[in-house]
Amino acid sequence: VQLQASGGGSVQPGGSLRLSCAASGFTSRFISMGWFRQAPGKEREFVGGIRRGDSIIEYADFVKGRFTVSRDNAKNTVYLQMNSLNVEDTAVYYCAASWSGGGDSSAYDFWGQGTLVTVSS
Repeated sequence: VQLQASGGGSVQPGGSLRLSCAASGFTSRFISMGWFRQAPGKEREFVGGIRRGDSIIEYADFVKGRFTVSRDNAKNTVYLQMNSLNVEDTAVYYCAASWSGGGDSSAYDFWGQGTLVTVSS
């Protein structure tokens, strides 16, 4: 089971990025997928995720309609579209897989390597 996150980079405030998480070793639609982030000096926090089965999508409150989680079953890939980025969104973003899902990182069994997002002017 492997998760490969990509798409990070540097962007100015107000800009957009799309992160991708390619899954191998399992079929992503049969497992809950989540995005987390960790800023320097801070704890890892839940950003958003999509549950297996009913495909319910959940977001952290700070997302405030700026981010969108989606899944392409044909490509076995989950995406995080991030718009209206601000400096507080600077962090390493991780994708993760869980048999249950939700916002608790301890529920996730598999983790990608992380991709750095830097928002600065």
